[in-house]
Amino acid sequence: MLRKTLLAISISALLVGCGSTGSQSPVEKEGTIAIQVNQAKRTVEERLVCNQPSNVEAACNLRTYQVMVESFIDADSSANYGTGYGTSHHNGDIAGITASLDYIKSLGMNTIWLTPIFKSTPITGQDDWADRLDATGYFASDYFAIDPKFGTLEQAKELVNQAHAKGMYVIFDGVFGHHKGNVAASPNGLKPTTGKAQGSGFEALYPEDIEFYKEVATYWVNELQIDGWRLDQAYQVPLESWTEIRTAVEKVSAEQSYQLNGKTVNPLGYMVAEIWRGANDISEQGYGDSAMPALNSAFDFPMRYSVVQTFAVEENGFGHRNATNLDNGFVAHVAYPDHAMPNLMLGNHDLVRFGDLLQRGVIASPGDPEYWDRHKAAISFLTAYSGPITLYYGEEIGDQVDGFVSKLDPCSGDSGMCDDHVARSSAKIEGIATTVGGEITVLNEQQADLKNYVAALMKMRAEHPALYQGSRTHIHSDVNIYIDRKDAVDDNILYLVNTKAAEATITIAANAIGSDGDLVNLMANETVSFVEGEYVITLPPYSAAFYDITSPTTDGPQVGVAALSRTGTGVMANCTKPSAGTLGPLGKDIWIRGTYTGGDGFAATPDSHKFNYIGGDLYQVVVKHPTPTAYTFKFATKSWGSEFAVEDSDAVKLGTTQSMARAPGPGTESSIMIPEAGTYVYSFKINDFGDAGEMMVSQCE
Repeated sequence: MLRKTLLAISISALLVGCGSTGSQSPVEKEGTIAIQVNQAKRTVEERLVCNQPSNVEAACNLRTYQVMVESFIDADSSANYGTGYGTSHHNGDIAGITASLDYIKSLGMNTIWLTPIFKSTPITGQDDWADRLDATGYFASDYFAIDPKFGTLEQAKELVNQAHAKGMYVIFDGVFGHHKGNVAASPNGLKPTTGKAQGSGFEALYPEDIEFYKEVATYWVNELQIDGWRLDQAYQVPLESWTEIRTAVEKVSAEQSYQLNGKTVNPLGYMVAEIWRGANDISEQGYGDSAMPALNSAFDFPMRYSVVQTFAVEENGFGHRNATNLDNGFVAHVAYPDHAMPNLMLGNHDLVRFGDLLQRGVIASPGDPEYWDRHKAAISFLTAYSGPITLYYGEEIGDQVDGFVSKLDPCSGDSGMCDDHVARSSAKIEGIATTVGGEITVLNEQQADLKNYVAALMKMRAEHPALYQGSRTHIHSDVNIYIDRKDAVDDNILYLVNTKAAEATITIAANAIGSDGDLVNLMANETVSFVEGEYVITLPPYSAAFYDITSPTTDGPQVGVAALSRTGTGVMANCTKPSAGTLGPLGKDIWIRGTYTGGDGFAATPDSHKFNYIGGDLYQVVVKHPTPTAYTFKFATKSWGSEFAVEDSDAVKLGTTQSMARAPGPGTESSIMIPEAGTYVYSFKINDFGDAGEMMVSQCE
């Protein structure tokens, strides 16, 4: 899609205040820092993921390689669009994906997701901008035919069959909430309703269109034995309709079979939602609740932002966050129901490539070793994530778009350099020509090294259930270092990553990680010995390590339980102060605006979140939270003329007075976790200049 409204601009990963658990306070600087870890810490009770009864382990272990078809590999000169958004050749086709299967398999990926390949029929007189939209595939005209500008039905069959023979699943891209308008009838004679206009197409209507889209979803499982669907803009379809479509896909998948790497299996029936919003919206618009599950998987956009904020910057240029930010990203999961299986990615066709984010943040360019090291560190975090993961083509070689970040107005003219499609650049697949008759791609030394590292990571992940479906105990995080223990039955792994430029020497108490034997490095010929109850590990800048805990203790990690009160003291913790009946020194109304339920991704200003002026420069609003939740927010006026957050966009610490400062623009919001249902008072005192002050969020007794 071209633009996702109210999406990335309103999302920052959750930042819940977690200081260092060690005796040192590391800082970001060159040189070597010393860190002492005496016990693990638990910010939230980590729920188990991948606990569904159907195809659980296979779905959790999905390592998906995403392909944007028109910008990928051109291997068929008869199947070309010749136009499109972004900087590619625009001639990619199905044959190009088939030609790349061995390369994709060599990366250790076991699933391919390709953007839509269904037929888009031009409307008489449409211009090049409409042709570009057709090339994306996201406004289809015939859901039951392959677009000849991508290839043929026979080529699609060959792609799926060859992928299956090589042990890889294939996921199609389902656009079940909107269409081009000139939609052909299904084999059963059904057509979707032409609802209200959406850009160059129309929205579908539910429940009127449910039978049509159930037919689409099941047709391709029967026709090609595909293994499921990525669901574009899934919030456009009601939860009850997703339940019906998912049930139909699971039923027909159970009735089909094929040979996967020589074994007879059923199509996986995996469905993953794209809901480019905060965790509460993802839960409410995709997952549903545990009593009535809708979808079982959705992309973990909040965690994605936490990752890029930490290892680079997000699209708006804000980042350089501490390693604690990675742990904080997991806090968003409190908003997900038990059946949720989040899918983590570093980027996709609508986001800016990680390499371009590094350059946008003036961090590193391809000529700098740090550029490649940061890629490795970020992808290592995906490797240690429980649940399916997705890698966008080119990330395995650190791809980027030359000159992109130097453009002051990247969306002007015909350059095709907008943020939401700059990543649609020509693929570079080792050993294959990008276009028919072109030169065979040969990777340079840095690209080849990163590719080999990614392949080693994926091989290790495939062999260790603790990585792809294990429970997580957070051991430690601070400015520089992040450490988790992952567990699945008798598979126990310690994951560490250094997110900064300073080498770190980490001394870890053995009982903090629940170990009384040696640690064996899973990616290097190294053993860390158990010496006098401690381990000493050195991590170079921007590096990660995975250790097998060879002798886990029965008690497991020694976890420190924080005894912090959620209820503050003083006037800002008073939940019963009456309104003064005036606007106060700001002279205007102000709200909590954010990604909470009903907040519409920062767009809404509901009365339930509107501050009252109490007097004495104090503003307050009492909010009822019916369930535990986590979200990002600002205190802001309707016009955004005044925006405030915790100073330095830090996280809220419940029951604690914190400094408040102006926070203009996206990427400067703070975050909060509400660990239990209840009533909470949000308070802030503005200073004499109206540009700062102090604030508190306190649970009402």
